[in-house]
Amino acid sequence: MMHITRRRLMATGSAALAATALPRLGWTQTTLSMGDTEIMTLSDGTLTLPADFIFGPMPQDELAEILGPLGVDPTAPLTPPCNLTLLRRGDTLALFDAGSGLQFMPNAGTLPDALAAAGIDPFDVTHVIFTHGHPDHLWGVLDDFDEPFFANAEHMMGGAEFDYWMDDATVASIGEERASFAVGAKRRLEVIADDMTLFDDGAEVLPGVIAALTPGHTPGHMAFTIGEGADAVMVLGDAIGNDHIAFARPGWTSGSDQDPEMAAATRLALFDRITADAMTVIGFHLGGGGIGRVEADGAGYRFVPSA
Repeated sequence: MMHITRRRLMATGSAALAATALPRLGWTQTTLSMGDTEIMTLSDGTLTLPADFIFGPMPQDELAEILGPLGVDPTAPLTPPCNLTLLRRGDTLALFDAGSGLQFMPNAGTLPDALAAAGIDPFDVTHVIFTHGHPDHLWGVLDDFDEPFFANAEHMMGGAEFDYWMDDATVASIGEERASFAVGAKRRLEVIADDMTLFDDGAEVLPGVIAALTPGHTPGHMAFTIGEGADAVMVLGDAIGNDHIAFARPGWTSGSDQDPEMAAATRLALFDRITADAMTVIGFHLGGGGIGRVEADGAGYRFVPSA
């Protein structure tokens, strides 16, 4: 049995009591309870992306017909939310991804505020488990002094993903638009490399938490299944990267993916698995706090937030 709640705290009132200085206006916390495990999403703010970054390779005539009823302008900048997943069980306090930090985009990097308002000290985080190495998932791993922000945590990443970002050849092969991603990832991973635990597809990274290789968005992208059966929850990362076209037309290629064809195949396989098992999903860039269910909808699917 799962119970889900959602709260929005502002930088006044109760949130001000929880954190002495909140430079952002607010953040969203969505909490899911399953047995002795509590899972919450914490906001790291939002990104601002040009529409072509996602929609560029898609059939533009069909795109407008699908996005119109959803209230999405296919030509306007996109402002996806960033939802980090925190798992609390006994002495374990595990964070999936580390957020953007303050060197990526001005409206992102609010995770420290969200942690403070939730009463969580970064020093108490026991594990940081990465889905992949893009800036909004990795760059928050270091503080302003280039020291690990989660100083007491074990950092964990899929071996193929780690090797990709540490490879000197990646900056030349990733493309000009993402070259800074490669430089930034390598610099940060070098700081924590000696304390990094690497894992493979199918590894049990924590008790009851199983890694699944979901490539395409990046070469070694990982998703994670927490629990099993009807109560299973999948942390998607960016394997399903938005709650509009990625659901309505999962087979369409997206400009946000490094290998668009592979990413589309991954999405289709994930939707088959998620709907067959009626799994709850948590998406890094999905709306409504990021936690919800997937329902079949015509030729595709739709995301139904749980809170």
